[in-house]
Amino acid sequence: MDVVIVGASVAGVATADALRKAGHDGGITLVDADRHLPYDKPPLSKGALKPDWDARKSLLRPEQHYRDQGIELVLGQPARALDPARPMVTLDSGGEIGGDAVVIATGVRARRLPGMPPLRGVHTIRNLDDSVALRRELSGAPKLVIVGGGFIGAEVASVAVSLGADVTIVEARERPFQHLFGADVALSLARRHDKHGVRLLCGQGVARLSGEAKVEQVVLTDGTVLDADVVLLGLGAEPVVDWLAGSGVRVENGVVCDDSGRTNRRNVYAAGDVAAWWYPTARRHMRVEHWTTAKEQGTAVARAILGSSAPAPSVPYFWSDQYGSRLQFLGTSEGYDSSRVSHGSLGTDEYVVLYRKAGTVIGALGLGATRELMRCRALIGHADQGTERAIAS
Repeated sequence: MDVVIVGASVAGVATADALRKAGHDGGITLVDADRHLPYDKPPLSKGALKPDWDARKSLLRPEQHYRDQGIELVLGQPARALDPARPMVTLDSGGEIGGDAVVIATGVRARRLPGMPPLRGVHTIRNLDDSVALRRELSGAPKLVIVGGGFIGAEVASVAVSLGADVTIVEARERPFQHLFGADVALSLARRHDKHGVRLLCGQGVARLSGEAKVEQVVLTDGTVLDADVVLLGLGAEPVVDWLAGSGVRVENGVVCDDSGRTNRRNVYAAGDVAAWWYPTARRHMRVEHWTTAKEQGTAVARAILGSSAPAPSVPYFWSDQYGSRLQFLGTSEGYDSSRVSHGSLGTDEYVVLYRKAGTVIGALGLGATRELMRCRALIGHADQGTERAIAS
């Protein structure tokens, strides 16, 4: 059996490695639009923006690994179409790669402002070349305007201000992260921007970007004009699924799958940020853009291809490095009806907040409190009846 994996992402590489680890001796081909060896994406908005960054640190595997494992790399080749009946992947170059199974792991692309003029100095971060281009611009201590106060925006702001940039974040919501973590936590995180010299303008959108050939100003919806040498768009992402048009693969905010990564087309699977998996506990399909989830889904897809049962999913987890501290989250906060601080206190650089729904702990947020947060992993899915006592038991 030959397997074609479209997307040399965390999910794609995890699928290939899991196939080999399970003893699969058929062909494995990893296809990716990126020309670089497969690499980790989280550092792109963090350490990779610093002048001393060594790109080799972010490689998912050394090049020799793919040779040793018999994994063929086809890099710098975007996929253009999928014929699931054969199955066959057509590349942008016109070439075709066929196999007995196809795994869709094409990830997501950054959203951009609609109608935005093609001005130099306007950046997004989704691949290594994006990060390198922004790093060059940050070397001159520019006036940087970040549109969007989410994780990408906060991480870039943290690095940029440490490099001497004049940083302003424009956030359309009342406060960044309020929809995820609640007003009190959002206020605490917003104050950290101010503490580290980053201006945060909330409740405003961007009306337009202006400049001759290069961006010079950001005009907000209330008429405020911000001078800018560099602009970063941190507006979230959308799944890369346009190449699946006409394939018959079901797409609804991502590639729709069951809880093992199987799509509605035989021998076609999906994993990672592009995939909307079925979550039995939530009773719906969800795209979860987390590193650990992508890795686990890749492993589960490999087992599904080989006819094995999928491993039980672990508690979802993600992290974000901001201003010298690590913000981490376990589980989910979606639909929570109450929350409480179980360790430390808001307004400091160390705390843990538990999120509950109908009396059950569904998520835990930690800032600078890794050990205390990880102790909460066992609470997810259980009633919160005395956190310390429950953790100890």
